[in-house]
Amino acid sequence: MDWRPTPSSDLITRQYLDSLLLEVRHIDAEIPDTRFICFGKAFSAPITTGALSHLHRTRENGMAEMARGAFLADMLAFSGMGPESELESMAETGASVIKIIKTYQDRESISRKIRHAESCGAFAVGMDIDHAFSRGKGYDCIDGMEMRPLQFQELKDFVQSTALPFVIKGVLSVQDALKCKEAGVKAIVVSHHNGRLDYSVPPLMMLPEIRRAVGPEMVIFADCAIETGLDVFKAIALGANACSIGRPLMGCLKENGAEGIANHMRRIQSDLSYTMAMTCCHTLSEISADILHKRMY
Repeated sequence: MDWRPTPSSDLITRQYLDSLLLEVRHIDAEIPDTRFICFGKAFSAPITTGALSHLHRTRENGMAEMARGAFLADMLAFSGMGPESELESMAETGASVIKIIKTYQDRESISRKIRHAESCGAFAVGMDIDHAFSRGKGYDCIDGMEMRPLQFQELKDFVQSTALPFVIKGVLSVQDALKCKEAGVKAIVVSHHNGRLDYSVPPLMMLPEIRRAVGPEMVIFADCAIETGLDVFKAIALGANACSIGRPLMGCLKENGAEGIANHMRRIQSDLSYTMAMTCCHTLSEISADILHKRMY
């Protein structure tokens, strides 16, 4: 019998997203511009693939197919853990790829992966800070590689070790966000990693506080339970610059490969565009929290 409490963080996150209601605004509305600028490069929409891994289990060359889908949709791709050849195949698709590295106990392996990302022409590089521990086992161990939590000075050293923009995934507090800013991190992913801790605060609930703390310059991605363009709109209204889509892409990848990924990401973009038009937001910068209202029942 599972002793852990319910409902899970994923369910709480979905319920919070669904509790946010939108004002409708029509006068002076027009077809909106969904373009998203990240680290000086323009993309068609503020939508990225999630930092997924092991997609060869879903489809042959799954990670490369996912990256090619993002490229076809003119959107960003994230890459999770995987062999060097996998990142190379993703880069060869032409996609802009952000490589996320776990906090391996062997810190030199992190440095090697940063250098490899540089050699592949990665768009940015970063670390996944929320996977250091395993319930009931102490430190986590993935594919034979043991993890350790990241220390602040180590973070600063890794940031300074590369000219690539540095991204930290797994931020869910003002405390961590401010430490990232102080270390020179250029972007964070506000996330609870699909509920690694029960009753984690929903990322969108934390977004306004984190945005106020770090200021307007830092790029903020949001993930966890993001499924539609409407969800993306809500996240941007609360302080995100863009959102990552993970699980909703899996079926598309399995059935139709890169084309399936591209088509699904375009559908989310279309949904975002419609939501912006119906709320009189001409550009992403006009999406604001005053459009949102909290359902009280």
